[in-house]
Amino acid sequence: MKRLLFILIFALLSACAPTATPEYPDMPVDSNTPPNGLPPTYAPRPGDDQMMRDGVYLDSTDMLVMESYPPQFALMLKGNLPTPCHELRVVYHEPDSENKINLEVYSVAQPDAVCVMVLQPFEQNINLGSFPSGHYTVWVNEEQVAEFDA
Repeated sequence: MKRLLFILIFALLSACAPTATPEYPDMPVDSNTPPNGLPPTYAPRPGDDQMMRDGVYLDSTDMLVMESYPPQFALMLKGNLPTPCHELRVVYHEPDSENKINLEVYSVAQPDAVCVMVLQPFEQNINLGSFPSGHYTVWVNEEQVAEFDA
């Protein structure tokens, strides 16, 4: 009986295990694309429209300034996904005319996935890039989280 219970628990947990990142040849390469040419793990992917969209629980956001010329900026997000089956997604919008940088942060999951109902912690750096001189504000899900001068 214990062995059957172990196998059942293992099967349920392995259903939520992350899978290898497939290649996306149709996705554009931008400043957030890692050196391997694949989009960041948090970038929206083909097929996301077939998944259930959900929120995330953000605990903190920190602005990071890289020591480079020109300075590079990144936003560190720390929080929790609703379950281990959820995947983080971040949509980055270039600064608008008011130097406002908007990010949409959410999660997606397979609608029929059987998953343990526990929060899944995450920590993710979002590369924002470098900017012309000016004062910028950073907004996550319509809430201002940081500001900086470039």
